Amino acid sequence: MPEIFDQQYIGGSWRRASGTQLIDVEDPNTGLVSAQILPGTEEDVGLALGAAQNALASWSATSVSDKCAILNRLKDQLTNRQESLADAIAAEVGTPLKISRIVQVDSPIRNIGNFVKLAEGFPWQSRTGPSVIVREPFGVVACITPWNFPLHQIILKVVPALLAGNTVVLKPSELTPRTTRLICDAINDAGFPSGVVNVVNGLGAVVGAALARADGVDMVSFTGSTEAGRAVSCLAASTIKKVTLELGGKSPSLVLPGADLTVAVKGTLASCFLNNGQTCSALTRLIVHSRDVSAVEALVKQELAKFSVGSSLVEGHRIGPLISGKQRDRVQELAEKGVAEGATLIASGQDVPPAGFFVSPKVFLTDQHNYLA
Repeated sequence: MPEIFDQQYIGGSWRRASGTQLIDVEDPNTGLVSAQILPGTEEDVGLALGAAQNALASWSATSVSDKCAILNRLKDQLTNRQESLADAIAAEVGTPLKISRIVQVDSPIRNIGNFVKLAEGFPWQSRTGPSVIVREPFGVVACITPWNFPLHQIILKVVPALLAGNTVVLKPSELTPRTTRLICDAINDAGFPSGVVNVVNGLGAVVGAALARADGVDMVSFTGSTEAGRAVSCLAASTIKKVTLELGGKSPSLVLPGADLTVAVKGTLASCFLNNGQTCSALTRLIVHSRDVSAVEALVKQELAKFSVGSSLVEGHRIGPLISGKQRDRVQELAEKGVAEGATLIASGQDVPPAGFFVSPKVFLTDQHNYLA
């Protein structure tokens, strides 16, 4: 039976979501339904905002040292759950276990310590001539995070916001409920005052949209697709709130004549296929001089042959599944579109398992620069 996640973390306690219809979450390794969530609604968003607003005055007045102490406790709580988080992200996102441990879990947990050190030495108040500059919190910050790096993106948004004296309403991805639950448990056990951190899970079109347009939100921090980011900006404009967006990218790796081609190819492929290619900063284009094309092509074939494809829960695989059937179909369509537009497939990875949302890694050759793929 699928595990059911029907609770929201609001005001320092768990409460049942007010949604009425369960949403299926599929196991990327098998394609089968592994979990169901009861999504939040505007009612849940309203409760979370009320809790965050009630906690704001007290939290913003809390000393930096006390805030840092609580964030260090959060770091400890997440460290205690490190292996469980790595397993959950590998199972939900499809990140191979080794990468999940190092990149998805260890790195963001260490970042908490980095943020705490920055806060301890930050000039919260400074003097310029006869003027005094006082840096104050925005207020209630809505953090909307994606599915590809669930813990990483939550830490990058929530921790600095809290250290600056803001209270937070977090909307994580509905595709990673097990990871979200582990994070919420860590937040709860760290001992934050009631209402400082609130978590409402659900669909972006409902929960994310409600946060973006809410009068009670002073700032929105969003990471996700360009299309969704545009929608967030439009909704937030009605209340003229502060908005920061981190959206999709199409990053190039530029290799100049005389460069070490082996280093360039290995580094570019490692970046491109990290987290199974589910990374906004992935180097998805390798731009080389025409005289180096043949040598680069040979190196690409040699290197890509080493990329083993298989279950993200089995040690040793370099490539796991994509997070959903929707993402798998999108990647396959882009590959087919590239060939139709004239690109040449020069290398493909190993065969993929028959079940689940696997796609073999592929590299195309073209002299055009406007392909979607």
